[in-house]
Amino acid sequence: MKNRALIFDIRRFSMHDGAGIRTTIFFKGCPLHCIWCQNPEGIEKNARLVHFPAKCILCNYCIKLKDNAVTMENNKIIIDTSKVIDAAEYEYICPSGALRMDSKYYSSDELMTIVKKDMPFFKYGGGVTLSGGEPFFQADFIIKFLEKLQLAGIYTAVETSFFAVWEKIEQALPFIDTLFVDFKIYDNGKHKKYTNMDNILIKNNIKKVLQSKYSNKVIIRTPLIPKYTATKENLSLIAETLAKWNKNVNYELLNYNPLARAKYQHVAYDYCFVEDKPLYTQAEMNSFYSIIKEAGIKNFR
Repeated sequence: MKNRALIFDIRRFSMHDGAGIRTTIFFKGCPLHCIWCQNPEGIEKNARLVHFPAKCILCNYCIKLKDNAVTMENNKIIIDTSKVIDAAEYEYICPSGALRMDSKYYSSDELMTIVKKDMPFFKYGGGVTLSGGEPFFQADFIIKFLEKLQLAGIYTAVETSFFAVWEKIEQALPFIDTLFVDFKIYDNGKHKKYTNMDNILIKNNIKKVLQSKYSNKVIIRTPLIPKYTATKENLSLIAETLAKWNKNVNYELLNYNPLARAKYQHVAYDYCFVEDKPLYTQAEMNSFYSIIKEAGIKNFR
């Protein structure tokens, strides 16, 4: 939709997506499909009708609509999204709010109205973070929106997989104060196996930004996923490469987040773990820090 962005969440008073108190805006659509994705509801590029069983009163109104997109099997609502003609009709007819769209279109002015409510908190070091999904999946919108935020004096951050066209990234960089870039897996074959895309474009973009005048804005991140990214081989190769590209690179290791699995009941994907894995202990985190330090990283957290 022209001049509008598809957003699946707006999280106010966030403390985890950059410095200070932040308003984080989650953009729908991602070219990757990581098997451990923390926001699986953000992968699909289109808005989807979603059922929330805890709110359902089994009134059967939804299964009576003419498109037959919703059926009941073993007292469980099943949605065939390919048959949904008018999702708004399902939202309207559901008396308990158990059926609703997983995302909504916003103009930049509408988002600015929401953001400005939190401006009193931003003076203590906070700001706005664009996350996802993948923000650069809606690149033209975010470039203009970032510029608007900067003109309003709001500190900006972007969280990205960097699977994006470099020209779009380059246009956005002047309006970004902190750029968080994921470098998940070094080996191209493993990256494609576990994220559904190769990492050649990502590596090229990381190298370019670390060797640009904007390198001081960049923090490279590796999410520590047991068995997949949190291995000595993977972390060593990533760290050696980053140190080669920029000896002063800022590198962050993100502890595993076990909370994502609960989200998968609302999407048509399987999570990579049947049972939740625990957070890494401080001793385990210290061992990971030792790996990247030995590989040449000086600035890490």
